[in-house]
Amino acid sequence: MTHRKGSHASTAYEEATGAAPNASRLVVIVSCIAAIGAMVYGMWGPNLPAVVAPETTPLPTPSATSPANPLLSAAPSATPPTNPLPSAAPSATPSASLLPSADHAATPHIGIVAGHRGSDTGAVCPDGLTEAEINLDVAQRVVYILWALGYQADLLEEFDPHLQGYRADALISIHADSCMAYPNATPPASGFKVASVEDSMVPEAEERLVACLAQCYAACTGMYFHANSITYDMTRYHTFYEIDDQTPGAIIETGFMLNDRHILTQRADLVAQGIVDGIVCFIEGETAPP
Repeated sequence: MTHRKGSHASTAYEEATGAAPNASRLVVIVSCIAAIGAMVYGMWGPNLPAVVAPETTPLPTPSATSPANPLLSAAPSATPPTNPLPSAAPSATPSASLLPSADHAATPHIGIVAGHRGSDTGAVCPDGLTEAEINLDVAQRVVYILWALGYQADLLEEFDPHLQGYRADALISIHADSCMAYPNATPPASGFKVASVEDSMVPEAEERLVACLAQCYAACTGMYFHANSITYDMTRYHTFYEIDDQTPGAIIETGFMLNDRHILTQRADLVAQGIVDGIVCFIEGETAPP
């Protein structure tokens, strides 16, 4: 029994070890046949086109005129609207294109002095309000309005060097009266006044200039003419002796800084318009309103 077991095991082992080489030989044969078939197919099979790698486009290189970020260049450019919105409010100083031509002989030429400008403060109120700042505000408004009307207008300082021999159709110096209460004043310290030089070389022209300013200013502002407070400083005002003696000149005290403070500071537009109306009245040869 033992011998037979050993014989049976040996036979099985021989069969198993003999099958392995056969399987290996079979794999080799199949592989060879596949390789030969591939060669035959490559020689006589259909000619397939070669595979072409897709073309690649290089990324753009930023230049001095293009944004460094390529995403920004993809954004559409801004196109101005057909009807653009109005620009911001105009600046305080009109552009040169709005100024009238200086060589236009028919254009009225007016000089406007901002009283005390460039020299001193003028009258001063207890809270620091100065005559010079009131005068400048009104004078600038007058000049702007005259420019808008097509006039030539010069904004001058109190002792402006251009005043020497200054020639124009008219010159008006703008001032304001003191900030004192004057409790016993009759009439009360309120209102305006206008004067010209007492020894004028063009008396008729200056008389008409004063009349136009007084009547138009009163009509525009509702203020009354305070004739009782016209002073020597007004009728002997230094500027009258600096300008050309054929230039009609006048000085206006637009109001008292205490009792007329509201209109001088809060309604400077009316103050300026009253002066402009008087200038136009004089230049256009109109009759001063009653």
